[in-house]
Amino acid sequence: MSVTVRVPAKVNVQLAVGAARPDGYHDLANVFLAVGLHDEVTVTAAEELRVTCAGPDAGQVPLDRTNLAARAALVLAERYGRDADVHIHIAKDIPVAGGMAGGSADGAGALLACDALWGTGASRGELLDICAELGSDVPFSLVGGAALGIGRGERLTELEVGGSFHWVFAMAARGLSTPAVFREFDRLAEGRDVPVPVASRELLDALAKGDVDALAATVSNDLQPAALSLYPELADTLAAGRAAGALASLVSGSGPTTAFLAPDAGAAEAIAGALRASGTCRTVRTAAGPVPGATVV
Repeated sequence: MSVTVRVPAKVNVQLAVGAARPDGYHDLANVFLAVGLHDEVTVTAAEELRVTCAGPDAGQVPLDRTNLAARAALVLAERYGRDADVHIHIAKDIPVAGGMAGGSADGAGALLACDALWGTGASRGELLDICAELGSDVPFSLVGGAALGIGRGERLTELEVGGSFHWVFAMAARGLSTPAVFREFDRLAEGRDVPVPVASRELLDALAKGDVDALAATVSNDLQPAALSLYPELADTLAAGRAAGALASLVSGSGPTTAFLAPDAGAAEAIAGALRASGTCRTVRTAAGPVPGATVV
């Protein structure tokens, strides 16, 4: 038997970052929007745990027990007193190391797939607890839609969205390490007070109303200066997207993928074409959101 789960990428329409905590993490106010780029995670009964992967940049995906999909299977198996004897296959379409939570998506997808395959009957709350144990972005990959994440980003409040928003994503020539971006954020913040992160009321209202112009005026990412410091060429991509008609441009999460908010689907395709012609990025994708979280297919 096998179970396949489809799980989306995310864009952070707001990422407010507080000062480093004693445990090394940062408090966040993280407004997530799930968008229509998906990985599919298939789990099949096997004699032992193994992970395979296919798709763009699959060679960059770890296939050992450090992979979040493998870790999800191991944690769920331990909780329910069984062996994690599954073959996990990841069909990648979410950019790897791109700040769009591809690894987190795979963790949430494998968790939901193993739960269904094994018939554990875990509650939604239990699954979310495991997701939070796996990583800060993993709970949102399970939930999808739109949500505000606080703490490390793992404590979620789902948000209402009054429409669909159209995005263009430009993938960079190389990846960025999330821990390295946070370290650079800390370096840049030395000697100044870092405010407590708070979600923007104007941004939440824009989402609720489905107002693309108001959303464009309020998107923000406190990690963007750190990402640009480590990868200055991203500024050229951001400028090319703005010149092509994007209402807003920002680094997605810790980067290096850059995200561009478009007025509508047609404008998104035009912006994507201009970015492809600009020579400032490796590949370009369009997607709309919000979309559902991890779903058994």
